[in-house]
Amino acid sequence: MNGISVIGGGIAGLALAACLDPDKFQVTVYEKRPELPAVGNALGMWPNAQRALDRLGILGEARAVSPVLGSGSVRDAQGKPWITVDAGDMFGISRVDLLRLLDAAVPGTVRRSTGNVQAPPADGSLVVGADGVHSTVRREGWGPGTGARLSPYLALRGTLPTPVGPEEVGEYWGRGDLFGMAAARGGSFWYASYRSAAGPYGIDPAAALEEARARYSGHAPAIRRTLAAASPGDCLVQRLWTVPRLGSYVHGRTVLIGDAAHAMMPTLGRGACESLVDAVTLADLLNTLPEAEALRAYDRQRRLRTQALGVASAAMGRIALAEGAQPLRDRLLGLARRRKPGTAVVRGTAA
Repeated sequence: MNGISVIGGGIAGLALAACLDPDKFQVTVYEKRPELPAVGNALGMWPNAQRALDRLGILGEARAVSPVLGSGSVRDAQGKPWITVDAGDMFGISRVDLLRLLDAAVPGTVRRSTGNVQAPPADGSLVVGADGVHSTVRREGWGPGTGARLSPYLALRGTLPTPVGPEEVGEYWGRGDLFGMAAARGGSFWYASYRSAAGPYGIDPAAALEEARARYSGHAPAIRRTLAAASPGDCLVQRLWTVPRLGSYVHGRTVLIGDAAHAMMPTLGRGACESLVDAVTLADLLNTLPEAEALRAYDRQRRLRTQALGVASAAMGRIALAEGAQPLRDRLLGLARRRKPGTAVVRGTAA
């Protein structure tokens, strides 16, 4: 039986372990965290991610614990809508719920190892780097020049037990900042991003929340009300990092999936979705093809698509977080609104 070492037990790693054929592979998942996280943001599931969840056998369960996103508006900082986006059948699942469902889908034959992995195992197994934006596997196999790149932006994400009104759902774009709100199971989910001088690591949630309250003090009442009700214990604060474009996601008998391969700005909401698709694609190829052929096919199918999404996410980030160009952006979006009787509507149908 062939061995596969999956470094990282997050979304990509668990999805891969759940899909690999247990009669063909002895799979070991290495994860530094002893338990699943208790706090997490909501993740929009695009159609391609929903197909991956169906392949994993958990689409029905995921839908059962997730509200449909419905429609929401892109607005100015004061809450005046520019464009309304119809999300169709997309739903937003809590990262906590998604990880719980993925963890339960992993067969009992998969071995679990908890602790930091300083270097990929040298036991002759195929190594899969699913260890996120700061991937040890990527650094060891692809070199120090592929280290994660720090953006100037801080991201805050939180949940509240109170629902958000349909007239407030969506994103608010200000000058160098954005704020979003959406429905979540048992309440609502919010997120914010803006340029900050906070350090890259060890950011105190309470201090970041106070900074955000000051930053958004002149924004729409819905934003101020949400931040006033937010608590540090239900808030995640992170710097935004990205991964440089790689010439290949495969190096010998090592392969990268998820954020280890293509961590991108969150402005299109595709990171978790593409991680799921990576995992299902790689598993199905390994289950059916010789290893070398499967790895070549995976790189061919996934690298250019995910890198294109990374470019698009960065471009959207420059628009949403515009500073000097913010007045021009607002005028152009205002023209789009005035061209139609009411707010322009865009339907979300992307795969």
